[in-house]
Amino acid sequence: MSGSPPSHTPDADSSLTAAQVRKVASLAKLELADGEVERLRGELGAILTHAQRLQALNLDGVEPLTTPLEMTGPMAEDVPSGVLATEALHAMAPATDGAFIKVPKVLGDGGGA
Repeated sequence: MSGSPPSHTPDADSSLTAAQVRKVASLAKLELADGEVERLRGELGAILTHAQRLQALNLDGVEPLTTPLEMTGPMAEDVPSGVLATEALHAMAPATDGAFIKVPKVLGDGGGA
């Protein structure tokens, strides 16, 4: 197995435009140099081609699973416990606004909900 990246077929590369790659990068909050866009067109195209191949598999009768091993985790009794006081919670929070805890916006473009 060599250390070079896998080669990409022209079909995979042509399935994505540079604009689509830039859109995906924007959604992922990534800044790409012009030279990276073309390289990532091929890589993302190969990923999408692989996903299409997986979608084509006949999985009738195959049960979904989270692990191939037969195992179960320990189950604990679901017992209510004490409530954390608002003052204690606010003391742990990095920022508050009145009765609310302030958190940074992580979705969208910052223009509101």
